[in-house]
Amino acid sequence: MKLKRLGILLTLLIINFVVSAQNKNVQLPKNWFNLDLLENGYFGISTEKAYREILRDKKPKQKIIVAVIDGGIDTNHEDLKDILWINPKEIPGNGIDDDGNGYIDDVHGWNFIGSKNGNLEYDNLELVRLLRIYTPKYQSTTNLTPLDSTQKKEFRLYKKMVGDFGKKYEDASNTFSVLIAINKVLDSAAKINGKQIPSLDDIDKYKADDEIEEQVKTIIRKGTKEDGSFEKFYKSIKDGYKQYDAMLKYNLNPKYDMRATLVGDDYSNSKQKDYGNKDVKGPDAQHGSHVAGIIGANRLNELGIMGVANHVSIMAIRVVPTGDERDKDVANGIRYAVDNGAKVINMSFGKSYSWDKKAVDEAVKYAETKGVLLVHAAGNDNQNNDIEENYPNKYFESKEAAEYKEQHKKPSLADFTPPKPNMQSNGMGMRPPIANSAFSKPVPLDSAKFKLPHATNWIEVGASAYKDDDNLKADFSNYGKYNVDVFAPGFLINSTVPDGKYEELDGTSMASPVVSGLAALILSYYPDLTPSQVREIIMKSVTKVTRKVKYKNAKGENVRVPFSAICVSGGIVNAYNALKLAETYK
Repeated sequence: MKLKRLGILLTLLIINFVVSAQNKNVQLPKNWFNLDLLENGYFGISTEKAYREILRDKKPKQKIIVAVIDGGIDTNHEDLKDILWINPKEIPGNGIDDDGNGYIDDVHGWNFIGSKNGNLEYDNLELVRLLRIYTPKYQSTTNLTPLDSTQKKEFRLYKKMVGDFGKKYEDASNTFSVLIAINKVLDSAAKINGKQIPSLDDIDKYKADDEIEEQVKTIIRKGTKEDGSFEKFYKSIKDGYKQYDAMLKYNLNPKYDMRATLVGDDYSNSKQKDYGNKDVKGPDAQHGSHVAGIIGANRLNELGIMGVANHVSIMAIRVVPTGDERDKDVANGIRYAVDNGAKVINMSFGKSYSWDKKAVDEAVKYAETKGVLLVHAAGNDNQNNDIEENYPNKYFESKEAAEYKEQHKKPSLADFTPPKPNMQSNGMGMRPPIANSAFSKPVPLDSAKFKLPHATNWIEVGASAYKDDDNLKADFSNYGKYNVDVFAPGFLINSTVPDGKYEELDGTSMASPVVSGLAALILSYYPDLTPSQVREIIMKSVTKVTRKVKYKNAKGENVRVPFSAICVSGGIVNAYNALKLAETYK
């Protein structure tokens, strides 16, 4: 990276700090997502009001099992250990499959990305895995090469993937270069002052070596102001460095593939189920633990936080590495949850490409027939899900879908060669510390595609912020008038993380478990409701947002639109309203 180019990137980053929609320099109640807008002034979901005014003299009728399909859960956390699902038919630690379900010692759930050889921590993006398959077939192909219909379809996909890979790699490399520069100043200031972590005063006094380091000091000051403290900014930079280092070393590295060694399944066999291990925590349980706490962190122990639901068991299912989850694992995770009694499944993950959508579709249909509700995070790319692909989703591969796709083929892209990776060397739903927005040409919407065969037991969730103003939509959240059903709090959400700690995180990954917790809360008092009824109740009982909200569209323009233009229900989920409405269902 040339210094001039780095200087330009740093200048853009300085500008980005100024225009960010949500300011993190704010002290929020640690339970703000459960508070009430009118009573407390925060756009939460009125959970505490519901407990106080509706549920005070009522007892839950059933403990609801909520499966958290994620990257792992810390089963020893003080706020989670008492609400974990325990397999009643399994004897812990005896090395025997007591219940005969094919999984030995699955006491709290199952890990589908591990084996006796250890756990898979990192994996590629699905994009990279697909390129590994298609590159040998099409890297020498041009638009003039004779191809049959199947090959033409594959070649179109290949060209799109090559372009996407080039942009992702370039964006990751640029961002990592900036993070390296910031880290250098932070570490140098710490070393000069004999500290592990410097202070903002140390940064101010640090003598910059050049103009680049002066720009970095400006970024540190602005970042500290936006994040609310130097400590928060410092952590976000260190987390960002780790994230983008993994992105380049593993996620975007075609040469990296440890699946066979660390999982050892027959990956080509999507129907195989007998693989994995019992370690539901895995090497990085931050994301899954945070999600689990939002759903049901112990409300009675006077520790930490209070989850949305008060009568739940959390089932831990590990399928998400640092990178993109694999369809086979997602499908098996859904089936495991259904077969072991889950009534709600939270899925705070997603990706832009799918290798084996049919396997996931069949698992979703299986959940539908068994009366299980699926709640999915919409994603954190500030993209329109009505236009851009986001997997998994509620739409099934079907004859109708294939016919629609054939009739609405996108024009072929020009040949594109991405930057060559130097191999010097995140798939979950958390908002990255530093974002690189991809701008694409708007595509006219055809609402007919949203009527194609789809699941009725699916809720898609966007993320909202705490304040009832035109920045209510979290700036990172995906949206969609037809494909995002509801919004829920997903900004500065405080919840459980490993080793007995708590942390504020952003993302639709945090909004989705708010809705999963709400669904479990409704079902615990009204267990006879069907998934489609629970979905209907949640969507009909939202607090309607009557004001226009701001967001940046696909062309990078700041626009103001009615909230009903960015989600189906036009509002933020509300526990008080939902429980009042549930009372009327027979």
